[in-house]
Amino acid sequence: MRLAGKTALITGGNSGIGLTTARLFVAEGARVAITGRDRTRLDAAVAELGANAIGIVADATDIAATERAVAETVKKFGKLDIIFANAGISGFTPVGGTSLEVFETVLKTNVTAVFFTVQAALPHLNDNASVILNGSVISVLGNPGYAAYAASKAGVRAMARVMASELSPRGIRVNVVSPGGTSTPIWKSAAPTPEAMAGLEARIARTIPLGRFGKPEEVAKTVLFLASDDASNVQGQEIFVDGGATASPAGAPIYRA
Repeated sequence: MRLAGKTALITGGNSGIGLTTARLFVAEGARVAITGRDRTRLDAAVAELGANAIGIVADATDIAATERAVAETVKKFGKLDIIFANAGISGFTPVGGTSLEVFETVLKTNVTAVFFTVQAALPHLNDNASVILNGSVISVLGNPGYAAYAASKAGVRAMARVMASELSPRGIRVNVVSPGGTSTPIWKSAAPTPEAMAGLEARIARTIPLGRFGKPEEVAKTVLFLASDDASNVQGQEIFVDGGATASPAGAPIYRA
């Protein structure tokens, strides 16, 4: 098992990519703490994950709550080996139609909270630990209406590189996993019914060279790689798990004869 004896903290771990990653980490031998804002969903997730998991109510934007979550994890499982700063939100912020409050909420959740999650964990991280930040293809695709989200995820990339420079003397690795279109609950606001979701996936799939949405398990396996000793010489990198959407967009079905 690749994570035997290691302790991980996953923010936003009660659904989607975070929960899928927690399942994989536990299966690979890790002790895992997940955070989220909803006690009911956390309890359900922990019941599924088993004895090597705990759930802690903490809003990622509440720095004191994050610090308490780190302290509770360390008290229960010992010092940390893995941080997956996964919690984040989307947000429609078109130029000419966006309030300051909405724009700043996206940045506060996706950039500020990520920085302070890592800062809260740092005194409790073992040397040679792994920090993984959650990015997005939206940071490079230029999708209309998502200026704040795109800026926040580009900020995550830049921040990871700075953190890698600062933490390399301790052997702590900092990398980014950036999903493309992936089947998770984050789409519910745009596609609230199964039929709407199927239509949305079909439309977006035409812009992805591999011609389909990704699965959360595919992202989780990339996070596992970055968390494990298999990635012991991977530092300051961003890995896109997007079916080729960023690297070879001209190969997408929409451009095929």
